[in-house]
Amino acid sequence: MVLGIGTDIIEIERIEKAVNRYGFRFLNRVYTAAETGLCSSRKDPYPCYAARFAAKEAVLKALGTGLAGCRWTDVEVCGTPSGAPEVKLAGRAVELAGAAGVTAVLLSLSHDRGRAVAFAVALKGGMDFAYRNSTGNEGD
Repeated sequence: MVLGIGTDIIEIERIEKAVNRYGFRFLNRVYTAAETGLCSSRKDPYPCYAARFAAKEAVLKALGTGLAGCRWTDVEVCGTPSGAPEVKLAGRAVELAGAAGVTAVLLSLSHDRGRAVAFAVALKGGMDFAYRNSTGNEGD
């Protein structure tokens, strides 16, 4: 059953400017080490960063909360072996998802012509949710 949907679109240049201006301070506040590693390995990392930023916004909207006391790093966007994006929640985002009865979040990402977009669907039942240990993100 669908509990919520969320979408977000962002100009890639906005993320590029933030990375260039604030560097690791911005990256560490918004992205997990896995996300930073994935995006920084790309020839052009900014579409990857922007898509993940949009994904975090979309997931939080799908949970029905917005940022609501979560850290940006409480929502992690990983890749599966097939290349499909996978959402992993930690910290406050896990609490919010659990309270809402969310068991899975489906996610679609894309970028083109200077923009990145994400669409998330929060589901109840039928799928196991991917949780991650957020120990490495505490205090970021």
